[in-house]
Amino acid sequence: MKVLVTGVAGQLGHDVMNELAGRGYEGIGTDLKPVYSGIQDGSPVTRAEYLSLDITDREAVLSEVEKLHPDVIVHCAAWTAVDAAEDEDKKALVKKINVNGTKNLADAAKLVDAAMVYISTDYVFNGQGEEPWQPDCKNFAPLNYYGETKLGGEMAVSETLKKYFIVRIAWVFGLNGKNFIKTMLDVGKTHDTVRVVNDQIGTPTYTLDLARLLVDMIETDKYGYYHATNEGGYISWYDFTKEIYRQAGYKTEVLPVTTEEYGLSKAARPANSRLDKSKLTENGFTPLPDWKDAVARYLEALGTK
Repeated sequence: MKVLVTGVAGQLGHDVMNELAGRGYEGIGTDLKPVYSGIQDGSPVTRAEYLSLDITDREAVLSEVEKLHPDVIVHCAAWTAVDAAEDEDKKALVKKINVNGTKNLADAAKLVDAAMVYISTDYVFNGQGEEPWQPDCKNFAPLNYYGETKLGGEMAVSETLKKYFIVRIAWVFGLNGKNFIKTMLDVGKTHDTVRVVNDQIGTPTYTLDLARLLVDMIETDKYGYYHATNEGGYISWYDFTKEIYRQAGYKTEVLPVTTEEYGLSKAARPANSRLDKSKLTENGFTPLPDWKDAVARYLEALGTK
């Protein structure tokens, strides 16, 4: 199986490439830079075939995909700076990447009859209430522009292809790039106390675990919408931080605050990021491990433990 992976310089794309290599599949990584620019950790992704590709360049996408003729496109590339997406001078670019770029890839997948995996987000929902969001729920009402564009990407895939997996995730952390855990570890080194919101509820997603699931998926034809975060129940960012510091051995005090008390964020954040993942087991997929276990393995990989 030949798999084209976008966004390999990011957290998830990096791990998907390594998972593909571990199973003996041919992975071709793409990103914007002329050469692979992710962490040089000696893993297979650093030695894999790499293609510099701007997904917003429609002709280049169609041409390269037709030339490579992959069996699957795993689309991990996206604009993910949620607050910056609210800036009026950046909105056109955010849409160009998250919507138009995804449409280009979907059209290219259709051209060569490839399946496609699109990574989406809990931000496509309105973030209200306490009931977990179902993967096939169509009650969309994004709270911010980032969510709007990710929903636009979902529609570009679902309206173009029959062979697709749309996988919504939340609270992502991985080795390659920035994330909440790395930020909180850095803050905890220099602060005696930190303020963290306790009224936004969800579950973290470790990209190493997610990559395994995504490759499990493309080995099947069980297409459709899925939710995928680590198991272990729903928590707040406050709970998450407390566990990070506990496992890392930090003595930093964590103070719970409401989203309103915390302030700062330009983009509205969902209070309810609970994603129902039962469709995974219903379709024979193995769920991701407990999030506390994921944090332990991640801190060990970072060299923190």
